[in-house]
Amino acid sequence: MAGRAKPDPLRPVGTITRGTTGVNRLRRSDRWLIHDELVAGRLGDAADPLVVDLGYGASPWTTLELAARLRTVRADVRVVGLEIDPERVVPGRDGVTFARGGFELAGLRPVLVRAFNVLRQYPESAVPDAWATILSRMDPAGLLIDGTCDELGRRCAWVLLDRSGPRSLTLAWDPFTVDRPSDLAERLPKVLIHRNIPGEPIHALLTAADRAWSRAAPLAPFGPRARWRAAADHLRQEGLPIHTYRRRMRDCVLSVPWTTVAPNPRP
Repeated sequence: MAGRAKPDPLRPVGTITRGTTGVNRLRRSDRWLIHDELVAGRLGDAADPLVVDLGYGASPWTTLELAARLRTVRADVRVVGLEIDPERVVPGRDGVTFARGGFELAGLRPVLVRAFNVLRQYPESAVPDAWATILSRMDPAGLLIDGTCDELGRRCAWVLLDRSGPRSLTLAWDPFTVDRPSDLAERLPKVLIHRNIPGEPIHALLTAADRAWSRAAPLAPFGPRARWRAAADHLRQEGLPIHTYRRRMRDCVLSVPWTTVAPNPRP
């Protein structure tokens, strides 16, 4: 009797996503990546600066843009775009390679993986296993960004993880088209989007951010960026561990440790 065939460790893992994409859609997360100290440090220290853009969609524009921006941090960065749908795999260009692959990362060992608008199409219960599968294939010091954004990239949110688990949540938005921080609730990553209810930490954070935004209303004549900087200062004064960046950000950015927003255990 023949034995059962062993599973192929390089067989693409995951399901085909809708594939919607657009030029410059992920610009806010890209800008954050090149200015975040932890991400830039891990990329700069890597013996092999390999980066994977997982699930880039029907067109490769955002992968090419990612490569161009990361080269400002490390000129020799290698970027590979992976798509589980073979019909979306395109020829390489501009120093970027494209291949078929899913959560198994096609056998690659990257130091950074960006997965935007991928897990949004999965059930919440599938997120931990997807994270674990991706991280187990990465460089031991690797970082994973699991994010979501709207079609034009004006509202973005992402979780940063390493093998120890989630490290932070970041919200980034266009200062001129978003009325208040809680408007990003509809674009929270899958692990949090169903937790924006009273009693959950993410709901408390968004409520506090809206309250601080209202308190900063007198600064509105100076523009939404100045108003958000004041709002973020209000949040820090309330004891929230809002990350402070060394440079002024073009976008409105709210980044907190994962412990601030980690979901309550399910009953």
